[in-house]
Amino acid sequence: MLPPQGGLHIDGGGIHAVLKASMTDSAYAATFEVVVPPGFDVGAHVHSRSQEMFYVVEGQLDVLGFEPKDRSVPDWHDWETPSGQKILRGGPGAFMFVPENTPHAFANTTDKNTVMFFQSSIAEGHEKYFEELAALLEESGNRPSDEAMADLRRRYDTEQITAIRAGD
Repeated sequence: MLPPQGGLHIDGGGIHAVLKASMTDSAYAATFEVVVPPGFDVGAHVHSRSQEMFYVVEGQLDVLGFEPKDRSVPDWHDWETPSGQKILRGGPGAFMFVPENTPHAFANTTDKNTVMFFQSSIAEGHEKYFEELAALLEESGNRPSDEAMADLRRRYDTEQITAIRAGD
């Protein structure tokens, strides 16, 4: 058991994550409490070998979890399925499960922080991705090279489809 705010704190790219359980703890998924700042957009991306779950605790997020008609549309907020499904704007209690090979994204389009509960089954451990991303951002003055980001994503089963926005 952990007290409120208990766990490993990881900051980087505008996000503040608190690791509650890691893959090295024999958990089935790395589990985090994440504060998403205003303006942050993770960008649409896909994982070929892992699943993720998102639950909004406080605030509001725009979320996407489907294969669009056209991945080349530059802003995932404009994506839709062949049947016309579009993104969800969800407040407290909104939930999204993302199976393997499913494009997904989230963004905080409000002017207040959003808190979400997040789980990821990336075998390498999503906490390690967050830690390496934070270090990469710090080393590069928040401007990592495309090559460094591509290497990080490759090692953590992430195919980035649309751009990330760090927030306001």
